[in-house]
Amino acid sequence: MGTWWKPAVIVLVIGVAVFYAIPPEERIHLGLDLRGGTHIVLQVDTDSAVEYELNLTQTRLGQALTDRRISYAAIVPIDPTVLEIRAADPGRAAEVREILDLQVGNWAIRDLGSGNWRIVMPPEVKQYIANAAVTTTLNTVRNRVDQLGVREPIVQKQGLAGDRILIQLPGVEDPERAVDVMIDQGLLEWKAVTYPPGVTDFSRWSPPTSREGVLAMFGGAVPDDTDLYPEQVNAEDGSVLTLWWPLKRVSVVIGNDLRNAFRSEDQFGSPQVSFELTKDAGNRFEAATRENLGRRMAIVLTARNLKSVVSAPTIEDVIRDQGRIHGGFTLERAEDLALQLRSGAIPAKVEILEERTVGPSLGQDSIRAGVSAAAMGFLAVMGFMAIYYRLSGLNAVVALALNVLLLLGAMGYFAATLTLPGIAGLILTVGMAVDSNVLIFERIREELRLGKTVRSAVDQGFGRAFGTILDCNVTTLVAAFFLFSYGTGPVKGFAVTLTIGLLASIFTAVFVSRQMFELVLARGRRVESLSI
Repeated sequence: MGTWWKPAVIVLVIGVAVFYAIPPEERIHLGLDLRGGTHIVLQVDTDSAVEYELNLTQTRLGQALTDRRISYAAIVPIDPTVLEIRAADPGRAAEVREILDLQVGNWAIRDLGSGNWRIVMPPEVKQYIANAAVTTTLNTVRNRVDQLGVREPIVQKQGLAGDRILIQLPGVEDPERAVDVMIDQGLLEWKAVTYPPGVTDFSRWSPPTSREGVLAMFGGAVPDDTDLYPEQVNAEDGSVLTLWWPLKRVSVVIGNDLRNAFRSEDQFGSPQVSFELTKDAGNRFEAATRENLGRRMAIVLTARNLKSVVSAPTIEDVIRDQGRIHGGFTLERAEDLALQLRSGAIPAKVEILEERTVGPSLGQDSIRAGVSAAAMGFLAVMGFMAIYYRLSGLNAVVALALNVLLLLGAMGYFAATLTLPGIAGLILTVGMAVDSNVLIFERIREELRLGKTVRSAVDQGFGRAFGTILDCNVTTLVAAFFLFSYGTGPVKGFAVTLTIGLLASIFTAVFVSRQMFELVLARGRRVESLSI
């Protein structure tokens, strides 16, 4: 009874492997090179992340001063790491200092006198922002990819510099849309309009179609607290015009103030984007809309690394924590914009360094070529083993077939992704598995030449070959571990397949193959010879 547990274990393992391996098209996911899809490498501009943080700081300081009802003329960026607050109420300098300590206490703060302040971003803060930008961008892109519903995507850092992101999207039907959704910064801002002197009909005023026209309306230069932003509009003759809006630098609401965003419809059934604000942002928005009743406020969106006005509606009522964005959206564009807004803004500009698309037909060709190569290699090895080792070679053939089955079953169980390099790893595994059988069989032959009985030769062959087999496979497993740890998608696929195959080959060559010999030797009669 004590020997029956080994066949029982083999049968159990085979049963589990069959369950998880069949049908393979449902159990095993295909990688980008086999299924088709998009491969993208992005580079994060860390300098723009510092600029983004400076803009956020500018807005936070402006909001904090407004909340405390401290008047000021402007908050102006002097260079990528320096902000100046101009003409803040000199009589409330202590309160201004308190706000600065609270908001940017780790920055260099200098009182220039007369209500003017200068704050400088320290080098260590700049470095921290640059490092954090890549991680935040990675998480945001991964979040957007997940919301697109892509199965088995790869989103990870790449390169020694650590500022590149590798994205692989298997089976994506519209790669251009997926790229647009992923790389747009998706930063939404609400800004108050700075009207030129003499304008009284605020709701009907429309900005000029050139920057020069706007500057002329302000006497040659816009105020320090104002900047110009473009808006693309369709003219009656079908042409596209660019309007230039003079808007406050400090935003009332900015991207991280959003709690949720979703596609909705207006009263005419046209797509729009509805959004919800956080509690603090809702309070600010309520105060800003009350102050700007009858005036316009602009919705500014950062997309493709450019800031532009989506629309500039007239504020007709006080709005608290909910709003809607109209912009002549298509259904798909409204859905994508809502996805970007609720997944969070990307805090830096990103550049596409590499982009390629693998078509499904090319993926099918790779599958056919890989399966054909594996089948031919498998048949060649089977033929060699059967001819060279005779009936014992059939033992190796059975173990080899079981090895492939265990490999597929393990990949199905772990929901591993099979890539073209993974197929190469499978073929290499076949060779490694046969190598173990060759070591065992040659050792058995040596024992038989020394005059040992068949039983003794088999026992000695398996016992003495085991150490060599283990050493050989362990060294390969170490190499596979480093390939998996430091490699990218396809290389990892090769490492995973190779690792599972090596473990399976040790089990089949040492455990299963020996049990088949045991079945021959346990017939109740003395076996005088062995076909090997």
